[in-house]
Amino acid sequence: MLMLQTDAVPEIGTFGIVAGAVFFLIFAAVAYIAFRMMRKTVKWAIRLTIAAVILLVALAGSVAIYWKAGSSNKSTRPKPAPTRNR
Repeated sequence: MLMLQTDAVPEIGTFGIVAGAVFFLIFAAVAYIAFRMMRKTVKWAIRLTIAAVILLVALAGSVAIYWKAGSSNKSTRPKPAPTRNR
């Protein structure tokens, strides 16, 4: 019975990977558009730096989404038993 219940729940790790990949692809597109828009106004090195910063933010956000989606709110430490001292 327990096996049937766990099969119905999608894996959180898969969701984290997909969400992180989508987040990264969106920011990669933003970096590409920003790189192309600044073609004639900004020097090449500055364009690459701006695109690298955007991709770095995308990578950090993707890792954070994957890490947060994979973690659960359950504590590994058991709760102490309630005591009544009066």
